[in-house]
Order: sequence, then structure tokens, then C-alpha cells
Amino acid sequence: MRHLILFTFLALGLATSAHAKVVGEEIDYQSNGTTLKGYLAYDKAAKGKRPGVLVVHEWWGHNEYARKRARMLAELGYVALAVDMYGDGKQAAHPDDAQKFSSEIASNMPLGQARFEAAMAALKKHKTTDNSDIAAIGYCFGGAVVLQMAREGLDLDAVVSFHGSLGTTQPAKAGTVKAKVMVAHGGADPFVKPEQITGFLSEMNQAGADYRFTAYGSALHSFTNPDADGVGEKFNLPLKYNKQADEESWRDMQVFLQQAFAD
Repeated sequence: MRHLILFTFLALGLATSAHAKVVGEEIDYQSNGTTLKGYLAYDKAAKGKRPGVLVVHEWWGHNEYARKRARMLAELGYVALAVDMYGDGKQAAHPDDAQKFSSEIASNMPLGQARFEAAMAALKKHKTTDNSDIAAIGYCFGGAVVLQMAREGLDLDAVVSFHGSLGTTQPAKAGTVKAKVMVAHGGADPFVKPEQITGFLSEMNQAGADYRFTAYGSALHSFTNPDADGVGEKFNLPLKYNKQADEESWRDMQVFLQQAFAD
């Protein structure tokens, strides 16, 4: 049955993309006096309102990779907003800066949640967005962010974490997780220890969350990003693109979101 659902959805997606006219718009929105610079992608040729999906960037900041994923979601028929968690479109060029920027959010989750909710409000305001259907996906740092938003009980249909951190200092409480949760994990990711996986699964079970966790073979950290190899070599980091894991996790996400929005 899973293969039938997947085939049907992908066939519809191909039909949609054949006539799609995806556009991207720069948008500014505010959170507590900070200007956040987002990128909104949607199919201009599509009729009616459609589900919205937030895209939370890697620890490098809101860059072209996050925008690419927003456009890919728009091709699938969603309205997608690549968000800015750091403010003023700030990006890191070195891991030290990326660690500093991401730590400022991780150590101050009320700040991070406020910026996430500001992005969600901006997405809902767009004329093509169906406000009753909102999800979020995130990569690395962004994966940790969307998981934390689910833990906090935000009104989201679904969250998807791609090679994101699983640990938290503020675990979910029983009954608080409203969103369906999907974790796409690199099976050989050295940044996520086995005990963190065990802890996350236990946390989700105790919270009564509707979740799924998939480890993709021997995939390393950042397995969805084609630029990972070059960055890993430049900074001597265990990052590597894995085409099979990238494509499989993206297909799994498509089915997951379709089902989440249908419920």
C-alpha cells in the first residue's frame, strides 16, 4: 500500500510541475525589533490556497540551499517560506561563526520560538496559504529547531528533521506534541550518538507523539546537501552528500506531508 500511495503522489507531483510557474519573493518580517529576511516560493499558476511549509536553514544561516528546498516544495504544490533564524539574513562563512550564531538560538529558545512564530505568521499572511495546513522542515540546526517547536506544542500539522540534532534541554511533556514528527537521520552521522537516538525515541514514546524515525544506511551528516563534500574537505568536517539517502528521504517526506495534511 505504501508503494501505491507513493506512486500516486509522485505522479500527481510530476503533473503539477509540468505546468508549474514557481516564483520566489524576498520578504521581510519582524520579531521583537529584529528584521528577518525570508524567501517565499509558490506556484503562481496554481489555483486556490494550499498548505504552507516553513524551511529552517542549516547552521550556516539562510542561504541558497534553504531557498532551493523552498522552490522544490513549491514545485510539489506547497507555499514554502525559507526562514531567517539569525536576523538580517546573517550567514556564516566559517564553522566558528556558525557555531556562535546557532548557539545564540539554542541557548535562548524563547528567542528562537519567537522568530519561528514570526515566520509562521508571515507564511500564513500570504494570499495563497491555507492557514489550517502548516508544516515545517529543517536541516541540521534547522532540524533541531523544528523538533523543538514540536516539543513546545506549536500548532503544526507536521515537522520533518533532516540530519538534525536530537538532544534537548527541554524535552516534550506528555500530550504536548501536536505535530506529526518525521526524523531523517544519517545512519553513520558522527554528530548524533547512539544514546541520543535512544533518548529521543524514549522521549517521543513518553510524550505520546505520532512520530517516525528512519536511519538511512551509511549516510553521514549533511547527507542531503550536494555542497557537503566541498565544505567538509575545506574545514575538515565529517560531512558528505549521499544521493540515495537524499532522494529516499525526500520521497519519504512527500508521502509523510501528504498524509499529515490529509488527517
